Amino acid sequence: MIKFDNVSKRFAGGHEALKQVNFHLRKGEMAFLTGRSGAGKSTLLKLIMLMEKASQGQVIVYGKNCSAIASSQIPFYRRRIGVVFQDHQLLFDRSVFDNVALLLQIQGFNKHEGARRVRAALDKVGLLSKEKLKPALLSGGEQQRVGIARAVVNRPEILLADEPTGNLDPELSAEIVRLFEQFNQFGVSILIASHDLALIQKHKHRILTLDQGRLIEDSTYNSPVQGSTN
Repeated sequence: MIKFDNVSKRFAGGHEALKQVNFHLRKGEMAFLTGRSGAGKSTLLKLIMLMEKASQGQVIVYGKNCSAIASSQIPFYRRRIGVVFQDHQLLFDRSVFDNVALLLQIQGFNKHEGARRVRAALDKVGLLSKEKLKPALLSGGEQQRVGIARAVVNRPEILLADEPTGNLDPELSAEIVRLFEQFNQFGVSILIASHDLALIQKHKHRILTLDQGRLIEDSTYNSPVQGSTN
């Protein structure tokens, strides 16, 4: 589903954010991506989203080399990937319903079908009863669930999350991870970037560890393996 083959990313000025990274996230797999701040987690996710392109090696998603995807095709490519951000990136002048519906409106979905999908997504995250509220009236955990609903409303095959629990307390963080696990049970491939080791260790999923741009550990829960697993 997602494969990094000897991938490096060097930015202008010479900073190398990723260095010869290799791993393979299979279809239907859920994994955590961890490492200290600046380790390269966000850069790795941006390569998958085609917000950046690799300086060396191949990022392969859905069996296709991302470097070969034309700029005009990137919006279509991204339709199959849901993204959850730490800061929610919600529009506070719009309702919960409208925040989740925005992506479908941009993609030209039929209004009736779009509304059905929005309500189904809100129902999955437990917020259907709050669809008319503005995000400012919700708790931090509820705002993050709106972000998750927005990410899955298009029924993506891949779900990426960049520090989705960074602003939440441990109880709410565990609740958000359980939501991701529910989507994973339906076959969605999930990669969660997080520096919260206490949270990660409570859940039995594969762990990819970055350190200064290098993948230093690729392990299944309680079974560490140095290097990368394909």
